Amino acid sequence: MSKPRIMSKPGFFITDVFTTQRYGGNPLATFIDCESLSDQEMQQIAKEINFSETTFITSRQPKNGGYDVRIFTPNAEIDFAGHPILGTAHIIRNKLRLDSMNEILLNLRIGQIPVTFEEVAGKPSILWMKQMTPTFGKQLDAKTLGRVLSIAQSDIDENFPIEEVSTGFPTLLVPLKNQAALKRTKINKDEYFTLVNDAWAKIILVFSLQGHEKNQHLSVRVFADYYGITEDAATGSSNGCLAAYLTRHKLLGSSNVEVAVGQGYEMGRPATLLLRANENNNGIEVFVGGSVVDVAEGLWG
Repeated sequence: MSKPRIMSKPGFFITDVFTTQRYGGNPLATFIDCESLSDQEMQQIAKEINFSETTFITSRQPKNGGYDVRIFTPNAEIDFAGHPILGTAHIIRNKLRLDSMNEILLNLRIGQIPVTFEEVAGKPSILWMKQMTPTFGKQLDAKTLGRVLSIAQSDIDENFPIEEVSTGFPTLLVPLKNQAALKRTKINKDEYFTLVNDAWAKIILVFSLQGHEKNQHLSVRVFADYYGITEDAATGSSNGCLAAYLTRHKLLGSSNVEVAVGQGYEMGRPATLLLRANENNNGIEVFVGGSVVDVAEGLWG
C-alpha cells in the first residue's frame, strides 16, 4: 500500500516596499512553493493577510526568461500592481537566489514586466520597473470629485484635468491646490461607488505639488475601496499613471519628469516613490522606482 504524499507547506516572505526602513512604505507578502494552491486558496490567503496585495511565485523555473507571478488584493486577482512587482523581484534575486542579474523579468497577467536593480555604494538598492505605454481615458468634472472626496470644489486645481490614465492599472488622477486639501480628503463611499461602478478607472489618486520632506516634489494619496483597499500606503501602478500625466500635460514645465513622491504619511507608513518619464517617437515611457526592506519569513500553515 503506497503512502499518502505529504504536501510541502508554502513559504512566505514579508517585505516593505518604497522605503528604506521597516514598517514604512507598503507591506507585501510573497509566497513560494505554492504550486499546489488553488485559485480559491490564493484568494483566501490574500484576504487573511489583508495587505493591499499578496503575490504568489508559481514556479521557480523561468518561462520565456521570466518568472510567473500572480497578484491578489483581499478581494480579487489583478493583472498588475506596482509595489508587488518590486517586492517580488527583490525576493527572487536576494532571497531565492534564482537570478543574479541586474534585470529580472516577471510574467504577469498583463504581460512581461522588467525590473532593474540600481546599486548605490553604501545605500539600499533601488529597483526600477518599466511600466506599460500609458493610455488616457475620460476627463471628469471638479464638482463631482469634490463630492466624492469630501472637499470643496475650490480645493481642486482646475488648471489641469481630472483624468483617467493607465500604465497597467487604470487610475483617476485629481490635482489639488495644496497639501492641506490633500490631508482633508476623505472618501464619501456612496458617491465613490456611484462614480466608479461603471468607470474604467476605479482607483483615485489625489496629488499636491508639495512634498512631505525636502527631497520630495509631490505628495499623493490613493483610494481603492472597490478592491478592498480603503487607502494604500505606496502605489507604484497609480504613481506610474501620475508620471505619464505629468509628462503629457507638462505640469512641471517639461515633458521630461524625474521626481520623488511622498505617500502613506497620513497612514503612519511614510513612503518615497521615484518617478521617471519622457516622451519620444514611441510615446511616453514610464519608470517607477524605490527600495525594498526585508521584514519576516516563514512557512504557511
